[in-house]
Amino acid sequence: MNGGPIQRVVTSGTFELDGGSWEVDNNIWLVGDEKEVLVFDAAHDAEPIRAAVGDRHVVAIVCTHGHNDHITVAPELSAALDAPVLMHPADDMLWRMTHPDKDFRTVDDGDTLTVAGIELRALHTPGHSPGSVCWHAPELNAVFSGDTLFQGGPGATGRSFSDFGTILESISGRLGKLPGETVVYTGHGDSTTIGDELVNYDDWVVRGH
Repeated sequence: MNGGPIQRVVTSGTFELDGGSWEVDNNIWLVGDEKEVLVFDAAHDAEPIRAAVGDRHVVAIVCTHGHNDHITVAPELSAALDAPVLMHPADDMLWRMTHPDKDFRTVDDGDTLTVAGIELRALHTPGHSPGSVCWHAPELNAVFSGDTLFQGGPGATGRSFSDFGTILESISGRLGKLPGETVVYTGHGDSTTIGDELVNYDDWVVRGH
């Protein structure tokens, strides 16, 4: 497998909420080995994701949250790859905006997934959306943050079902407890580390007032 146990695919498309639409590039993260893999987020276009998976067994398609740009092709990939779609139930209303007649398997805080001998644990981190979940893989020194934390600070909270105070609590109380050198694999843009972002926490608090 190229580049070790973590592989990135980038797809492009539209994020839509509250009547607005934005062109975005999304990161899809594949975690595993040459035999089996987890897929984080199912953005925009199934074909590049299927190509990256190849003939590997897909343990699950994990949606970090329910915004349309992270779940666009989740049911399609689920059928094509014979893999369950996992998401926190607090984002059901967002999921239904995109897939009104499709279901997903629920994930709760503290749930674990294992792929290629690597354990990942769900950290429920509401704020960007009520059901946002980050996935921590200690042995990879990695956390897959969806849109909760980016290089440059917290994810956006200016739209429906989001809250700035809540995302700050999630970052300080959950992500902030991880080792500072933990690499943050984000839903959009470049990766960062917990330590490089948390040094700016007080500035984010000020920005919110």
